[in-house]
Amino acid sequence: MMIVVFALVALAVLALLVLVHRWLWIRLVRDTTAPGGLPRRIGTSLAIALPLLSVAALTTGRAGVPFWLQQAVAWPGFLWLAVLLYLTLTMLVAEPIRALLLRRLAHRAPSEAVPATSGAPANAPAGAPANAPAVAPAVAPADVPAEPADRGPSRRTIARAVGGAAAAVALGTVANGAHGVLRGPTVKRVKVPLAKLPRAAHGFRIAVVSDVHLGPVLGRAHTLRIVDAVNRTQPDVIAIVGDLVDGNVHDLGPAAEPLRGLRARHGSYFVTGNHEYFSGAAQWVDHVRELGLTPLENARRVLPYFDLAGVNDIAGESEGQGPDFQAALGDRDRSRAAVLLAHQPVVIHDAVRHGVDLQLSGHTHGGQLWPGNYLAELANPTVAGLERYGDTQLYVSRGAGAWGPPVRVGAPSDITVVELASYQA
Repeated sequence: MMIVVFALVALAVLALLVLVHRWLWIRLVRDTTAPGGLPRRIGTSLAIALPLLSVAALTTGRAGVPFWLQQAVAWPGFLWLAVLLYLTLTMLVAEPIRALLLRRLAHRAPSEAVPATSGAPANAPAGAPANAPAVAPAVAPADVPAEPADRGPSRRTIARAVGGAAAAVALGTVANGAHGVLRGPTVKRVKVPLAKLPRAAHGFRIAVVSDVHLGPVLGRAHTLRIVDAVNRTQPDVIAIVGDLVDGNVHDLGPAAEPLRGLRARHGSYFVTGNHEYFSGAAQWVDHVRELGLTPLENARRVLPYFDLAGVNDIAGESEGQGPDFQAALGDRDRSRAAVLLAHQPVVIHDAVRHGVDLQLSGHTHGGQLWPGNYLAELANPTVAGLERYGDTQLYVSRGAGAWGPPVRVGAPSDITVVELASYQA
């Protein structure tokens, strides 16, 4: 039954994409170019090639094709998905403007088609009075157009102006969003008071890194930027809360290698995200351990001032490796503060039941591409930032990378330094 539902949803999405691409081709290619010309042939070719590259970017990783080929199709394919989103939105906004301009053109055209005259009509017989009815010729003269001479060019000019403006807005938005991702995440600082935290731990710093998404687009250079940014904050603990990679260790091991340079007084810790289970979670758990990180697989570490626990991602349930809160938190001393690393915010209610003081999560990307934040709100209790649920606080990072298009709009990437505060200080 689930397979049938998935197939129907996939077909519906595919049909929608075909219709959107056809509409954009009509507005941006057919309406703006002359039939048979080179610009129309180029535009039509791009309207076919770009969506095919997007499908390839989404599927080649799962298909196991060579990594160099994944990289070759990922950049144009994923970037087109971002351009497609904002081109569609801007064209929808521009459509009423286009319709208004065409309506004004239609109202002006009839007065231009029939010139004002006085006296005898041009085709009246010689000697006929001025008010004599015209005698229609058997065949219309070849030099009299059927419609105003400037009607076609005017319609095309309107289409070019509207389409060009919409394309400029879309491309500018995507370019700015890509620049934000590629220059690296910014560092945010958030102070979180915990009632059970001893005075000696006041100011304890946890660097939270989530959703790096190393893959065919973001690679070693991006990891280096993150490691440098984290180390500059001089954290006491580093917490990588899932979705580190999109691919296997063979392809992405070199990209993850700079993680070996992470430095924190009380160590670096890692929990799985859903994309680790898409990529082979077991191999990545072993590999990050080789890089000097400590995986917390439904486990807990007793730090000097509080307990640090971590649970597997929900996606691990399909492999019998889902979150186990009892294993991670069941037998702990509840007089001590507890900080939980969990990739998805939706497990916050389990954290509340187990007396967690602070849960650190990612997964949402803050929506990544506006208006995606509204969709993220439907599936997550908190999309970004700090919120309280009973006696438990939840902080959700927007993530240090990007999935799919290396673009963020309205949700800039971040590394968050969570500074714990004691009520006793």
